[in-house]
Amino acid sequence: MSDAGDAPEDGRQDGPKDGQIFRCVVPAGEGGQRLDRFLGRQSFLPTRSRVAALVRAGHVTVDGVVRKASFSVSDGEDVAILLPPVEPSWVEPEAIALTVLHEDEALIVIDKPAGMATHPAPGTRHGTLVAALLHRWRFGGDWPDPQRPGIVHRLDKDTTGVIVVAKTPAAMHALARQFSARTVRKRYHAVVIGVPPEASGVIDLAIGRDPVDRKRMQARVGQTRLARTRYAVAESFAVPGIAARVDVEPETGRTHQIRVHLASIGHAIVGDRVYGSGRAPAVASGPARHAIESFPRQALHAGSLSLRHPLDGREIEFAAPLAADMRQLIDALRACDSPRDETRKGVGATRGERAQ
Repeated sequence: MSDAGDAPEDGRQDGPKDGQIFRCVVPAGEGGQRLDRFLGRQSFLPTRSRVAALVRAGHVTVDGVVRKASFSVSDGEDVAILLPPVEPSWVEPEAIALTVLHEDEALIVIDKPAGMATHPAPGTRHGTLVAALLHRWRFGGDWPDPQRPGIVHRLDKDTTGVIVVAKTPAAMHALARQFSARTVRKRYHAVVIGVPPEASGVIDLAIGRDPVDRKRMQARVGQTRLARTRYAVAESFAVPGIAARVDVEPETGRTHQIRVHLASIGHAIVGDRVYGSGRAPAVASGPARHAIESFPRQALHAGSLSLRHPLDGREIEFAAPLAADMRQLIDALRACDSPRDETRKGVGATRGERAQ
């Protein structure tokens, strides 16, 4: 199947020459929806990114004609999808120790350490979670994307905590549906520079690629990818408000969402030198300043995640204890804390104990 731009004038293709082909007929009553959304419901295409890539590359036809993602399908139309031949994966299995929080026939839940990328990317070929998974579980080659077998969501390289991996393509598809429907509940803990003026709030600001630096994301009015994050201040450090521990629940799953949103309200995550300066407030004491400015990564931890099990639909929750380096950061900031009134101090201590 050639690229859409190379199609003959009548729009028809000569037909796919290589690779595996899937065909399906739009069932009665399912017409009227976008092509990409229809495909997203098919079990052999479990991820939205995979659907988008295939449509964009011209590997999907409707009644023999290459169509765009926005094309509205009709009842009875024949949809053909070519999965191009997969080039040999350059991901090599690696014997990397993993902290497994839970495992059953459908799921693996990992407490991801800092410094481990979820999957290979330019400049990050070795030491990934995928490489560790391939070594320990020896996943077969029937995944839609062999570079990311079982991966249904990701954590940034330096973010620690709970990440769920599917053990089968069927489980991957079931989990992908939940993430797409935004029914998965994720809770994070972060230490931010300064203290938000409100005890809790909602950041509702779209996120898109920075037009200048494509590796960065940007939150601003006019972006098309809506994003929403809830946060609550769990503990503040020092009377001037040099830093705070916040609990965060992203309602959407945009790239770098928590980091971008917290920075957008003037409270970048400690250690995040992409979206913040990495510098402590001018009022910070020597020890507090050192604790903040020497922290080597963004102080962000995926504390818990709840979803429905892909096999029986029961609600389950997984949790990972706060990473050791974040506990040390919080302890250091508490040690620098100035005397506060007993009411405020008591509330902070209670919340601190509850979160850890």
